Amino acid sequence: MKRNTKLVFGGAGVALLAAASLGAMPVMAQSPKSAEKTVTLRATLTELNDSGASGTATAVVRNQKILHIEVHATGLTPDAPHAQHIHYGNQALNECPTLALDSNGDGRLNTLEGVPAYGPVVVSLNTTGDTTPASFLDVSRFPVSQDGSYDYSRDNIEFTDVAGTGYPGAGGLGTAKQIADAIRDGEGVLVIHGQDYDGNGTYNFSDPEGVSELDPNLPAEATDPAVCGVLH
Repeated sequence: MKRNTKLVFGGAGVALLAAASLGAMPVMAQSPKSAEKTVTLRATLTELNDSGASGTATAVVRNQKILHIEVHATGLTPDAPHAQHIHYGNQALNECPTLALDSNGDGRLNTLEGVPAYGPVVVSLNTTGDTTPASFLDVSRFPVSQDGSYDYSRDNIEFTDVAGTGYPGAGGLGTAKQIADAIRDGEGVLVIHGQDYDGNGTYNFSDPEGVSELDPNLPAEATDPAVCGVLH
């Protein structure tokens, strides 16, 4: 993938992430913080897949809205777009994954392998426009790292109902309120994707990683997780 190539990932991948999240882990109880109306959450972002990247994130959440969020990351693939999301699943561990989840033994974590730990996407942290899971890999609207770093901020992101988040009922639907309560309770996981494994300056299909498990039209380098942190 050339750096200026627009890749839009749609319904198939959302369905895969949702399906992978169901039945993975026991239901987690809500703690008293979920009743609070406004909280400030912070995350220390650490590398996945030996990316060498790191960062911090801060989010102010009130009721069913993220009033303000900032992400500061460094050590990423230089001058490349990086999809970033808040993940959450009622049946997930709601933590960052380890290589213990490398189910195919190829020595790296792809996005689906990490779902039992961090859950499906509930918020897409785009720079403009839609922030629902439907936009979770519209690369043209995610931050582009300048020399491997970026500073992102956005205001007034609304939580929405998300199917596949593991709640009882059809499709495991989680309501906006349930998801917002869980995020305020410290169960949201922020993940940044995109890892140029061979350092050739592009996300491409020719590397050993090949195509993304999410969509055959995308290289795995564009979707593999690179940085992760829990919003406490």
